[in-house]
Amino acid sequence: MKTFDELANPWVGRLGIYEPGRPIEEVARELGFESEEAIVKLASNENALGPSPRALKALREAAEKLHRYPDGGAFYLRQALAAKLGVTPEEILPGNGSNELIELLGHAFLGPQAGIVVADRAFVVYRLVADLFQAPTVAVPMRNFTHDLEAMRAAIRPETRLVFIANPNNPTSTLVEQDEIDRFMERVPDNVIVCFDEAYIEMVSPERQPDVLKYVREGRKVVALRTLSKAYGLAGLRIGYAVAPAPCIALLNRVRQPFNVNTLAQAAAVAALADEPFVAQSYELNRRGLADLCAAFDRLGLPYVPSFGNFVMVKVGRAGAVYQELLKRGVIVRPIANYGLPEWLRVTVGLPEENAAFLRALEAALAAAS
Repeated sequence: MKTFDELANPWVGRLGIYEPGRPIEEVARELGFESEEAIVKLASNENALGPSPRALKALREAAEKLHRYPDGGAFYLRQALAAKLGVTPEEILPGNGSNELIELLGHAFLGPQAGIVVADRAFVVYRLVADLFQAPTVAVPMRNFTHDLEAMRAAIRPETRLVFIANPNNPTSTLVEQDEIDRFMERVPDNVIVCFDEAYIEMVSPERQPDVLKYVREGRKVVALRTLSKAYGLAGLRIGYAVAPAPCIALLNRVRQPFNVNTLAQAAAVAALADEPFVAQSYELNRRGLADLCAAFDRLGLPYVPSFGNFVMVKVGRAGAVYQELLKRGVIVRPIANYGLPEWLRVTVGLPEENAAFLRALEAALAAAS
C-alpha cells in the first residue's frame, strides 16, 4: 500500500515549514504559571495596544451578519484603501494576510524557469513560496543587515520574475532609503516585478517612509504589500492588501480563491483605517519603547541593530540558552538561528511594563546562560 508521501508531489516532502511563535497559554501551562497573564509575549511583532477600538466596534456589528458570505470583491475596503493611498480600487487586492498575497504572486508568476531574488536574511516566507512553485531562489548577502539593492540588481537573471524587498525588513528591522530605491528602480530590468513588502511601514517616521506607490501610479512593474496586523492591531484577523497596477491585480484575482477575506476582517479593516489617532498612539508607544530597550542594551553592553519596525534584534551570545532562560522567567521572545543568526534574539516592543519585565528577566537570563 502506498503511503501519503509516495502519493504526494515529490518536492512537497522537501518543503520547509514556517515555525510560528509559541502560544502564551502553552508556555504558561508548561512552566507552571497560574495564568497566561503572568507571561510576557514579545515574540511575534504584535501591537501591544491591542486592536483599534473602532475595529472592535465594527466587529461586534458585523458579527450579526455572519450567516452571509463575505463580499467577494471587498468593495468597501478597496474604496477606503484607494481613498487613503491615492490609487484606484482596481489597483488594490485585499488578502488573507500578506502571506496569501505572496503565494498569489507565486501562482501568477513563479515556476521552475521563473525564480526570485531575495536578501539572505529577509522574511523567510519568500523562499518558502518559491520552493512551493519549484522556483529557483537567488539569495544575496545583506550589507550591515540591510538589503544591498545594488548587489540584488546584479543578481537578476533572465529567468528572474520577482525581486522581494522587505522594507523595513523582518527580522533585521532595517530600512532601505528612498534614494537607494530610486536608483534601483532606474536600472531594474523590464523582465522583473519588484515586490516591496511594507508590513511595518507605519512604524517608520513619516519623513523617512519611502514612497513606492508612485511607481504603481506610473504603471511600473511594482507590487506593494501592506498589512493591518501591526500598526492597526488586527493580526488575528489576517488582513493585508497588495497595491499594484491594475493589470497585475487582474492576474492575481484570477488565481485567488473566492471569499478569501472574511466578513469580520473586512469590517474591522475599514473601521481601523479611519482610526488615525490609534495609529499615532501605536507609533508613539513603539518609538518610546524602542528607545527604552536600546538604552538598556547600551547599558548592558549588548550590540543591537537600530530598528525601524516594532521590534529590535539584539546580540546576546548563546541566544538559544538565553531564550530558554527567559522562558523560565515567563518571557517569550524570538530566537532567529534559522536566519543564520544564532547569537541574536528578536524582541517585540511591548507596553512599558512588559519591556521592563523583559529587561529584568534578560539580566538574570544572561547571567544564568553564561
